[in-house]
Amino acid sequence: MIQKESLTGEEKSRIDKCIDIISEKEEKDEKKLEEKPLTREEAKNLYHETAGLLRAIMDLKEIESGALKESSKRFQEQFVNQRIKDANLCLEFIKNVFK
Repeated sequence: MIQKESLTGEEKSRIDKCIDIISEKEEKDEKKLEEKPLTREEAKNLYHETAGLLRAIMDLKEIESGALKESSKRFQEQFVNQRIKDANLCLEFIKNVFK
């Protein structure tokens, strides 16, 4: 879905459904963290699970809005530009070594 130019209504609907399911799980985990007596290890694991669920929700929302595609495109452009700079620096170094 990330590579597609735009999402269909059905795809957006599926993303919304996934967000709803993950949000429900995240809310249950958050409530469990607040209300249930947990060992330190259980609380830590539940905290990390909850954080992962929140990241998944944010990623899905970015995919739905197209923001992830834009940031991915910017990253690729920066990566290519950095490789060009690195190649130029390497060529410059080689020129200086063989002078």
